[in-house]
Amino acid sequence: MRVCVGTIVHHPEDARIMHRQIRALLDAGHEVTYVAPFTDCNVTPAPGIRAIDVPRALGAHRGRALRAVRGALRRGTEDADLLLVCDLASLLRLPRHRPVTVWDVRDDASGPWAAGSFPGPPLRLPRPLLRLAESRAEHRVHLILADASHRERFELSHPVIPRAARVPERPPRPPAGGRIVHLGRLRADGGVAELVELARRLAPYGIRTDLIGEADPAVRPAVRDAQRAGLLDWYGHVPDRHATRMAEGALAGLALPHDLPGAGRAMPAKVVEYMARGLPVITTPAPAAAAAVERTGCGVVVPFGDVDAALRAVLALRDDPVRAADMGARGHREALRHHNWADHAGGFVELLEGWAATGAAPAPARPRPLPA
Repeated sequence: MRVCVGTIVHHPEDARIMHRQIRALLDAGHEVTYVAPFTDCNVTPAPGIRAIDVPRALGAHRGRALRAVRGALRRGTEDADLLLVCDLASLLRLPRHRPVTVWDVRDDASGPWAAGSFPGPPLRLPRPLLRLAESRAEHRVHLILADASHRERFELSHPVIPRAARVPERPPRPPAGGRIVHLGRLRADGGVAELVELARRLAPYGIRTDLIGEADPAVRPAVRDAQRAGLLDWYGHVPDRHATRMAEGALAGLALPHDLPGAGRAMPAKVVEYMARGLPVITTPAPAAAAAVERTGCGVVVPFGDVDAALRAVLALRDDPVRAADMGARGHREALRHHNWADHAGGFVELLEGWAATGAAPAPARPRPLPA
């Protein structure tokens, strides 16, 4: 099977796209063409894929990306059996003549955490227009959902290929007391101000803060200034296989998103990664993350915006290494049972193979039954 994978929003080394989906396709013997912003992200394409470079739909480059992506997808699908698009921006610029098409639905494009998923100005399009675009899409292409919570946005039933991590069979080394870590994109509504302030307060205790991920333009100066002041270490985007190893052994993994309407119903990828690597999780009460932490006992839930509470949680873990190790082990067990990509990779590939074999758009389906 020949598959074209396309995104103008996500980093080419995005963990779900490159290190989960594309790797699973390559391991199954399929050919992959990858349309992604390699140059804008300073990325060399991985061996074994055919790469087509496009601008990135971010900041001032959104218009260029939108103008370029349709032609790039057309070239990428000339001999393809299936097209997998990974953001709504690319979906809205599909070429007219294309193979069976699949949209990987990862985030709510009208939600507060999804500014990058739709190439609009800072004030994104109204929710009704985005919902209309999603509704039209599910009758034109196949959908894969990254979280079961996305089902409520759609009329029809669609398969879920959940956020998952490569979970080691054996528990990683236990948490240590010298540092905390935050994996993933740095955003204002993701708690960057709280992370910087927490780093400032932890410095006198000899606990450093590692930030591993891209930073939005709005928060980049604050993060850069904190690094220059010696308060934290910011590594920028790091490929998944290296980022998770860097995180391993930290005292805790942090997820401090703000309390915003509609946010937090999907399980954050960073929380899954922390659990997979045996890190105690410190999270705000975002519903999905808080529920997982409280159910498994793999971390601590602190109030939204409460840096004092986060500080106390970190110091408590430092002072009780036995408790920290137990939390890390609980998270690892949970990730191994429920969030291991090895358990989902085969189903993902089989799903695409089945759709490619039909050579057709989605057949009309009955709406999901309403809950009793």
